[in-house]
Amino acid sequence: MRVALYRLWTLRLSGAAAAVVLSVVLPGLAGCASAPPKDETLGWSSAKLYAEAKDEMSSGNTDKAVKLYEKLESRYPYGLYAQQSLLEIAYGNYKQGERAQALAAVDRFLKLYPNNPYADYALYLKGLINFNTDQGWFSFLSDQKLYERDQAAARQSFEAFKELVTRFPDSKYAPDARQRMRYIVNSLAEYETHVALFYYRRGAYVAAADRAQRAIEHYQDAPANQLALAILVDAYGKLGLTQLRDDAERVLKLNYPHSTYLTEGLPRRDDSFWKLW
Repeated sequence: MRVALYRLWTLRLSGAAAAVVLSVVLPGLAGCASAPPKDETLGWSSAKLYAEAKDEMSSGNTDKAVKLYEKLESRYPYGLYAQQSLLEIAYGNYKQGERAQALAAVDRFLKLYPNNPYADYALYLKGLINFNTDQGWFSFLSDQKLYERDQAAARQSFEAFKELVTRFPDSKYAPDARQRMRYIVNSLAEYETHVALFYYRRGAYVAAADRAQRAIEHYQDAPANQLALAILVDAYGKLGLTQLRDDAERVLKLNYPHSTYLTEGLPRRDDSFWKLW
């Protein structure tokens, strides 16, 4: 409204006078419009910043909490509150699905403070971030399993949990980490076995045998090894390698004497979620 009034006024002035008026008025108006909002946290102590961020996190305002923790960590680096803030930043980003930012904060914490009393929690959080990756909006529609997701993230999760139970065997997070490690191993074995089955069904018997053998060698005692052995039996049979086929069948019978694969053969359908076409 004020700009419009200035325009009407300048129409009554000569060209030179109008130019002088505009050169004075418009920069002032632009300055008022672009003035940045005042940062209410200026001058806050590290304790106050931490307390406010913690309250926001408890209230469910994760994004605002993370921003406050980031201000604290940048203004008061290397203090006790800064160390805890890095973990809170990692956790907040994890809760918001920001995997890269969460991992960056955890890795920075572990690099800067390897002997921090909460290092076991940091490793546990790192394992969780990778363990729960790729849980997108539509994952519930497919009942997607870990072996059908990002295998690199699964391996990184395993390594974080492994470091946790190795360095801190008595940590309160160690029991859950061990269970997740077993689950990851079984899932990775299942992944290798399903890839082997995929190759087998498409007539790539050499590739099928290689992947099945890899699953058996790398993930011993995993439940998926029963299927891996069955794939070896059939793949070697298709390739005419009767000695290797008989050896694989003998191992299958010894370890899984009641296996349905011995009587019914390999499953005929591919029930993986991604086989929708």
